[in-house]
Amino acid sequence: MKGSRRNRQAAGRTNSLQSGDVDASKNASGAVPTDDADTSSGKGGGVAPAGNSHGSKPREANASDSNAPNSNAPNSNAPNSNGWRRRRGANKSPDQPVYAALDLGTNNCRLLIARPTRRGFQVIDAFSRIIRLGEGVSVAGYLSDDAIDRTMDALRVCASKMVRNNVTRSQLVATEACRAASNGTAFIERVRRDIGMDLKVLSQEIEAQLAVSGCATLIDEGCDHALVFDIGGGSSELIWLDVAKRRRDQAMASCNERLDPTGCIEAWTSLPIGVVSLAEKFGGKHVQPQDFEDMVNWVAGLIKPFEDKYKFRERISEGRVHFLGTSGTVTTVAGIQLRLPKYDRRRVDGCWLNCTEVRKVTYDLLEQTYEQRVAQPCIGRDRADLVLAGCAILEAMMRTWPTKRLRVADRGLREGMLTNMMAEDGFYSKA
Repeated sequence: MKGSRRNRQAAGRTNSLQSGDVDASKNASGAVPTDDADTSSGKGGGVAPAGNSHGSKPREANASDSNAPNSNAPNSNAPNSNGWRRRRGANKSPDQPVYAALDLGTNNCRLLIARPTRRGFQVIDAFSRIIRLGEGVSVAGYLSDDAIDRTMDALRVCASKMVRNNVTRSQLVATEACRAASNGTAFIERVRRDIGMDLKVLSQEIEAQLAVSGCATLIDEGCDHALVFDIGGGSSELIWLDVAKRRRDQAMASCNERLDPTGCIEAWTSLPIGVVSLAEKFGGKHVQPQDFEDMVNWVAGLIKPFEDKYKFRERISEGRVHFLGTSGTVTTVAGIQLRLPKYDRRRVDGCWLNCTEVRKVTYDLLEQTYEQRVAQPCIGRDRADLVLAGCAILEAMMRTWPTKRLRVADRGLREGMLTNMMAEDGFYSKA
């Protein structure tokens, strides 16, 4: 890979995204299962101040290894370990462009490669690996050599997949770990030089927008408000939506406008804490009840300035409201609640949980030892030291904004990028 000029050139096509087998109007994001717990958006150490909240919508974006078991057999119809099922011959159509979306986060490196369809996109390849790029960033302030080496290995696999699938447009992004680390810029330059990938570091604003775009079709249009949240590795995005406004506006909207939910964002914030940084601060392996309460109270203190400013607790008290979580924390909780013998995104993505069920899973996990959490089929060793930190962040949100229902999204930034790229290229332009 390193010595291949062709591979470096192909992998470096970065101003593009590709999509997979998903209905853009009903399932605009075709999400890959969250193999790497609690860090789906992959954010790094806490940099953003707690008061980094905004009442306007974010700026629009400008243009465990989970590698598929049959990754060297593109025509295989067996589901890969991300839960996607490749279509036979899906990557051989010369007339359809192929898009790629890569999300490099604090904990995970994730790639989707897809092709647009009439109503959405068809995923033709996928990759997810826990790399813990942001490990220790919240303490030391820089990316470690070991974390960089793990990440470079994963990115080489992604570059190879992009070449093999003849990607024509891609969007390759890094999030909070690279925003926070003092050597983040040097790392991005090394990736460009050694692998040929031109990674772009997302702003918190665009990351929030893409989180909403990636799971917008799971919003209950009968509600008045919805809180979309993405619990990452080093930061967590919280976005309140005015669903009633979205409902009023949709009657006169074009298809592109219906696919873009950002017009109904009421307020958003990026908390400077995620599962990796919270576990590093309070401990993640051996968590006692008081440790958990300390985590919850810490996160609640970070949420407080946002709530004090916008007073959503009062505004949602008599309306119809639900949470929509797009992170490894909620997909893990859902898998446990559903008693899945192994993770299955078809069962998890789009499922509803009530908050009583969520709390039962949380406090059952709190009673378990680290080894018992490792043995959970929807957690495993790679997640067992992070899952309670994610549950603490979720618990802090539920205490701040009491609600009865939570919907689970096994989708996120990559799906948002794919949908946006295809819309920009005119695939969903008809009203």
